[in-house]
Amino acid sequence: MIVQNDELKMMTVSEVSELLHVHPNTLRRWSDEGKIVSYCITTRGDRRYRKSDIDYFLSQFKPYKVFDN
Repeated sequence: MIVQNDELKMMTVSEVSELLHVHPNTLRRWSDEGKIVSYCITTRGDRRYRKSDIDYFLSQFKPYKVFDN
């Protein structure tokens, strides 16, 4: 039996774009720009993302402070 580690779980473009609340094309652009790591899994160019890479991306993301109290 193969047990898949959650950190190595591969996610689709639609899953990650929904998680990050961005358009799938934005996610693809970020991948092309090297802002987020993606993996090509077919010769057609299908992309997958590791949960651990998404977690790292989120830890590095710093939203702008809108209000200064």
